[in-house]
Amino acid sequence: MTRVELKERIRDYYDELPRNQKNLAEFFIDNFERIPFLSVHDISEDSSASTATVVRFAQRIGFSGFSELRDAIAGIIQKDLNQQAYPFIDNLDDDVLTSVANQDIQDINNTLNTLDRGSFKNAIDAVMSADRIYTAGLGVSYLLSQILAYQLNQVGLDANPLRQGETSFLEQLLYASKDDLLIVLSYPPYSRETIDAAQFATERNIRVIAITDKPAAPVTFCSDNFLVVKSENMLYTNSFAAISVIINATSTECARRDKERVEKMLQQQEEISQIRGDTIG
Repeated sequence: MTRVELKERIRDYYDELPRNQKNLAEFFIDNFERIPFLSVHDISEDSSASTATVVRFAQRIGFSGFSELRDAIAGIIQKDLNQQAYPFIDNLDDDVLTSVANQDIQDINNTLNTLDRGSFKNAIDAVMSADRIYTAGLGVSYLLSQILAYQLNQVGLDANPLRQGETSFLEQLLYASKDDLLIVLSYPPYSRETIDAAQFATERNIRVIAITDKPAAPVTFCSDNFLVVKSENMLYTNSFAAISVIINATSTECARRDKERVEKMLQQQEEISQIRGDTIG
């Protein structure tokens, strides 16, 4: 089943639905890409329908229940992403280096032209006022979350990337407090674990900043602030050129705001370097 076919099915049933299920039909169509990241309780709360009504709506349009409908939508979205993965390759000329560089330049320019400067300022304010900063992401976003934490450490801020391994993101956030900050990087296909971490932090009154690709990305609905940073790429992966610019700009602005802290950090690093040198000698 395709996206168009499923939406058409919902529309075909629409006139026969009771009023509360019509509201749900509109909610599913308007929030199609969010559905795989929502529970039946999330949809109940967002649409003002009971959980039983959500289940009955799914059954009314031909599914065994909400879980089957959600899985079908998730499959459609994943299929769409896979089909969009390779068209760029067919249009590449022989100078691949220039083509890829031009795409990255376009991502950076688009981000600079559309990124809300007020949101960026608010993000820096949150970073500077946090006791401790956690960063999170999966896939390429995991590597970028590590770089972001490293860059913030270099300017004297206490930043820690959430690790992939024995413990989940949620378990690692158990020690976070309301004075801390979580920065999540979330790009298609939008990792469920990253979104759950943002939701978990929000529920614990921990501030959340999201770096993502569009205002309606799933993670924005459980974030206090978000930065839209473009990541178009020639392949199925996300480009990190524009994201790297935002990471560098964030650490640079933090350094500019507190030069004394940066100077102290540099002095400490120099002392460590000397100790290492003495030990090696």
